[in-house]
Amino acid sequence: MIGNVKDLKKIDFTGPLVHEASMKVLVSDSDGWDNHVMRVVELNENGYSPKHQHPWPHINYFLEGNGELEIDGIVTPVSAGNYAFVPGNTLHQFRNKGVNTFKFICIVPKEGHKY
Repeated sequence: MIGNVKDLKKIDFTGPLVHEASMKVLVSDSDGWDNHVMRVVELNENGYSPKHQHPWPHINYFLEGNGELEIDGIVTPVSAGNYAFVPGNTLHQFRNKGVNTFKFICIVPKEGHKY
């Protein structure tokens, strides 16, 4: 399977704890990856994910823009080329700290994909 992110449906994150955030699903069980989902997350200027925790880990690779990742109260600046492993059961949040879109790949187990 080969695809292009431009052809995928954008899913907006909604709720009081999230701002200017969306994602596109790149690979999932419908493509043959039974246990995980690979997504591209986009945070627009001043955007952020909810501060949350759950039992599954995240694997992230940062594609463009400037942001920060908070894990259990430790805030680390991240930009294109950085990668991160967010362990399960840790409080975490992604935030855009630039004026351009902050974009990153996020891989989670299938149970972590709630959209």
